Amino acid sequence: MSDAPKPDFRFLQIYRLKLRTEFDTVFDQGLVASDSVLVTHAVHNRLGYTRIGLSISKRVGSSPIRNQWKRWMREAFRLNRQQLPIGLDVVIRPRRGAKGSFHAVEKSMMKLFRELDRKLPS
Repeated sequence: MSDAPKPDFRFLQIYRLKLRTEFDTVFDQGLVASDSVLVTHAVHNRLGYTRIGLSISKRVGSSPIRNQWKRWMREAFRLNRQQLPIGLDVVIRPRRGAKGSFHAVEKSMMKLFRELDRKLPS
């Protein structure tokens, strides 16, 4: 048996934006990056980890469709958290009219997080 630590793939509360003020800060002060699947807003935080918030409008569809988008976005973040830039607060939402899948969301999220990290001043 190996004594190497296993990667931590849990999606803990500390990785979530929950307060209205946190969302407002990201929307008011953050930069935007988007593609055909997702729209992301981000600001630097002073923490040693990246946090996400999800914003799914009723225009996206019925509640099962909105919940599916949320599951895809949370899972993509959870599985790729250690490869994403560190120290960002990001709000993610689907682009209006986008047809999603888990793989499309994952690919889009990885690309947009890196783009935002490059665009944001240090």
